[in-house]
Amino acid sequence: MFGVQSLGIEDVLAVAEERVAAGESLARCGFWQAVAAVKGNPELAERFGPRIAAIDDAAFRRWALLVLPIVPGTLLASVATAGGLFLIGWAYSLQGLAAVLAFYAGLGVVLVTTHGLAHLLVGRLLGIRFTAWFIGTIKRPQPGVKVDYRSYLAAPGASRAWMHASGAVVTKLVPFALIGAAMAADLPIWAVWGLAVIGVASIVTDIVWSTKKSDWKKFKREMSLAQNS
Repeated sequence: MFGVQSLGIEDVLAVAEERVAAGESLARCGFWQAVAAVKGNPELAERFGPRIAAIDDAAFRRWALLVLPIVPGTLLASVATAGGLFLIGWAYSLQGLAAVLAFYAGLGVVLVTTHGLAHLLVGRLLGIRFTAWFIGTIKRPQPGVKVDYRSYLAAPGASRAWMHASGAVVTKLVPFALIGAAMAADLPIWAVWGLAVIGVASIVTDIVWSTKKSDWKKFKREMSLAQNS
């Protein structure tokens, strides 16, 4: 395994460029260690940001199952969110199981789309730009939004951290926020309680999984870098 100290950032990036050009993985070439070193130094971020962003983007486009440009992807996510809210509203005119199915279908759509939209909105407010929407791998086909790594590296560590956290926070809030709507739609009590169960389950999932693999892991990583810089 190559180390940043032994090769230097320039050499590590050269190896990473060769790897992505050959269609190989960036694992164990020192690339992400170099990225971590650059994050803590604004001068290095300015110097190496464009090059790191190009390497990251090339690796991302080889990995992602489907990639959409940021503007049409955001429009599609926004329309889908509106469609999910329409389904929730439609449940008000239905009864029994049909109302529950419409409400929960809308909930599912809103949960999926607002996660990425939250990353996008908070990131943009904090100076982080985005290049695309994407569908991940076959094993993890959920949609996401891809950061422009040059702007990501230039942003303060706390800004990067809260951008990562924003999607997870919104995903936790949505089920609880819709409890009142479910009651107003006169859904069965078990369906209303189901929203609370989903909300609690998502919190537990975050504690067990996301802190080790996903958004909250990234939040802790970036906050740690911010506090140590």
